[in-house]
Amino acid sequence: RMTTNYDSQSKLLYGEYGYKLNRVLFSVHNELGRYAKEKQYSEAVAKGLSKAGISYERECVIGDSGNIADFIIEGVIILELKAKPFLLQTDYQQVQRYLHICNMKLGILVNFRSAYLQPKRILRRDYL
Repeated sequence: RMTTNYDSQSKLLYGEYGYKLNRVLFSVHNELGRYAKEKQYSEAVAKGLSKAGISYERECVIGDSGNIADFIIEGVIILELKAKPFLLQTDYQQVQRYLHICNMKLGILVNFRSAYLQPKRILRRDYL
């Protein structure tokens, strides 16, 4: 079964935030390029979110596990940043775990090391 990012009314889940967020992410990728450190991307994303008027929490402790999410956007989206040659299944599983613990529906996983930025929208499994 193919999963989509649409809710029952055929609207993109949190699309109003997603478009603004993508604008910030692409701007950061264009500004810093592919080979900066994850911390540099995180700083630039935080500045971009503030400039775009998007509310966020940064480096949030998730549950009792001690795990830390990079960003929680508008209280509804988990944003996880990576700067590595390629994403692994464990990166997707990490976002799924955060979504489940926080009882949120949508996570976005971004790897800034890619030549072409491709933010991955990840829906919580039991929300599907």
